Amino acid sequence: MRMTLLLLAALGAASMASPQARHQHRVVRVSPSTAIAPSEVSVAINPTRPENVVAVSVQRRSPTTDYAYVSFDGGTTWVSIEGQNPNARTQGDDAIVFDEAGRAYWSYISFSGLRSERPTDAATGIFVNRSEDGGRSWSDAVTVVDHHNTVAPFEDKPWLVAGPDDRVYIAWTRFSKYGSADPQETSHIYFSLSEDAGQTFAAPFRVSDTPGDAIDSDGTLEGVVPAVGIEGEVYLVWSGPQGLVFDKSTDGGWTFGEDRIIGPHPGGWDIDIEGVGRANGMPVTAVDRSQGAFRGTLYVNWIDHRHGDPDVFVTYSRDGGNSWAPPVRVNGDPIGNNAAQFFTWMAVDPIDGSVNVAFYDRHDLKGTETSVTLARSTNGGESFETFPVAIEPFETSDDVFFGDYLGVAAHAGRVVMVFSHFTTPSDLALSAALFRFSQSDN
Repeated sequence: MRMTLLLLAALGAASMASPQARHQHRVVRVSPSTAIAPSEVSVAINPTRPENVVAVSVQRRSPTTDYAYVSFDGGTTWVSIEGQNPNARTQGDDAIVFDEAGRAYWSYISFSGLRSERPTDAATGIFVNRSEDGGRSWSDAVTVVDHHNTVAPFEDKPWLVAGPDDRVYIAWTRFSKYGSADPQETSHIYFSLSEDAGQTFAAPFRVSDTPGDAIDSDGTLEGVVPAVGIEGEVYLVWSGPQGLVFDKSTDGGWTFGEDRIIGPHPGGWDIDIEGVGRANGMPVTAVDRSQGAFRGTLYVNWIDHRHGDPDVFVTYSRDGGNSWAPPVRVNGDPIGNNAAQFFTWMAVDPIDGSVNVAFYDRHDLKGTETSVTLARSTNGGESFETFPVAIEPFETSDDVFFGDYLGVAAHAGRVVMVFSHFTTPSDLALSAALFRFSQSDN
């Protein structure tokens, strides 16, 4: 009861907790009271109408169902919209992006029979829905890939990005047999594209040169997030047993080059966090498409524990991935203090070029107590300033699925973070932290 009252008191408050938090912001509830353990949230801002914000997440209904949350006042108020699920499969791994024309694309996985030895109903696929009215309504699901009467191969963890000329790119992990320790079973990175604004997708093809295992752990190829460069290049970075792996297409996503290792990933994909059922160091990739001084810079954001505990890092390339800067530690707490940071995500503002990184944060807290932090760089990723989110720390429980990521979006100094948090020991909700930065802050 005390935790709930403190959380409610924090919602809507301005963050003035430290000199770092000099920018006031609001924290508002996104999910309705009827939501069941919403998690794995992604958020995007409509570039043609920045007051229009859309978030998507999974909810623990039966079957597990996707939801969209739509705002037309910059995230102050939200409306929930249940996603389509005509085949009553389990859904998840939601992602949302807008294209330059203001169309929204919502991707997710959909499967059944995954963990059954002899399933009576088996399927695995990836689908995309499109909205042309800011998220109020959605098209029927468009198939990226779908397998019927089998869960081998299994398609997992897709992410998408919108490029120029009605192009939409999506990349993911394909397991030959999900969760198998058989060394003959593998994982690879796969890719598909649409040239008609998400109405159809080309046949998927393999990008990765070297396979990972199929266990869904440190030896697996996981966490690929596509990004589009200034000249239409398509960039991919993922985690694997060799470290962080980079690949690039210069022909609009039709072909890719050879995989390149851009750096180590200590601790790998599968990172132990107390009170969280599972956590990953998922690399997030983005490009500065602004007209600012760092236009064209390619950024990668991830978690690893090179200093003994999980920290947030960002590296960048100013030459299209040919060379990379040394990683910058984003969180500002003392190195090696055994405080975990986890579930990071990054958004590069397409107007002012700022690099905005969101993550869960346990510095100066006890046990599983967790807070949320925004970090921001206005010098091309050279350094970051942190801004604690005005929400009372909450304790996590590995008895409740907490998802694999949170969300952040940015446009013209507007930064919207959407994240899951515990309201009771067994209940989750989604809230949004709404920041506004002026150009003088850059």
